Amino acid sequence: MHKLVQGIHDFQENLFSSQRELFERLADGQRPDALFITCSDSRIDPNLITQTKPGELFILRNAGNIVPPHGVAIGGEQATIEFALVGLGIRDIIVCGHSHCGAVEALLYIDDVRDSMPRLSAWLNHAETTRQIVLHKYTDLPSDRLLSVAIQENVLVQLENLRTHPAVAAALARDALKLHGWVYKFETGQVFGYDPQRGQFLEVGQTAAGLPVATARRLSPQLQVI
Repeated sequence: MHKLVQGIHDFQENLFSSQRELFERLADGQRPDALFITCSDSRIDPNLITQTKPGELFILRNAGNIVPPHGVAIGGEQATIEFALVGLGIRDIIVCGHSHCGAVEALLYIDDVRDSMPRLSAWLNHAETTRQIVLHKYTDLPSDRLLSVAIQENVLVQLENLRTHPAVAAALARDALKLHGWVYKFETGQVFGYDPQRGQFLEVGQTAAGLPVATARRLSPQLQVI
């Protein structure tokens, strides 16, 4: 806690004072560019990897960057998505997974956590589709490679779940929204975006369009390890 308190002092004395105009503008309201849905993992910082400032990203975080399908339960995810689109007029949603995801690993070996972390186990039921796809489609992969493709498949499943939300479906129908599936790799700093035309995650900035858009329903690719 001492480190956190010292950080607050440093922020107020140094960074805030040098960007006072920005923070005063933020007091008038927010106009973020995108909704960024990612994992609670402490190693991923959406503003850091996208080099965005306060007010530019509307961020939703939970274990496993999961989006429960519409109608399953009323919770923070559904409320946040609806507010982002209806209240803030956001036109881009990013679902960003990451390498070495503990939540996805727990999903693959759910029996190992069911007793010790029953609430996490219940939450991961929202990603059961991911587990079934991986267990039936990638049976020949070793465990370390299996986690990589599971992380990618989970992003694609959550994009599908997003499309079940009325606010998302309505915005897509008006061509007022784009969906993006990303995976961030801690050890290299690379960000991979899902390209539905190729059925693969390709490094952002290395594709012809620069920024893949997952507007079409996903193919059924045999994903590569990234």
